[in-house]
Amino acid sequence: MSSAAVDATGNPIPTSAVLTASAKHIGLRCMPENVAFLKCKKNDPNPEKCLDKGRDVTRCVLGLLKDLHQKCQKEMDDYVGCMYYYTNEFDLCRKEQEAFEKVCPLK
Repeated sequence: MSSAAVDATGNPIPTSAVLTASAKHIGLRCMPENVAFLKCKKNDPNPEKCLDKGRDVTRCVLGLLKDLHQKCQKEMDDYVGCMYYYTNEFDLCRKEQEAFEKVCPLK
């Protein structure tokens, strides 16, 4: 069962469980990048025109995942592991979510 949030070198692995468990943090911290990307997509139907904005979103998310894993490794791994095991069912992982958000609060 692969539920770790980072690989052996410390780089984030953005699995569905990792992204789902981190969704609230991503929504807050990467909002400017996401808004810029969505505005770009709305204003220009050419996908190539928004690649730089997409890279900014990816960079923000991967940086955030790395920061979260460094600040609250055990709680994040426990929450991600629960989400992985229960196929991203929040209701079955509330205890792990609470512990994760206590150590790495939403800012």
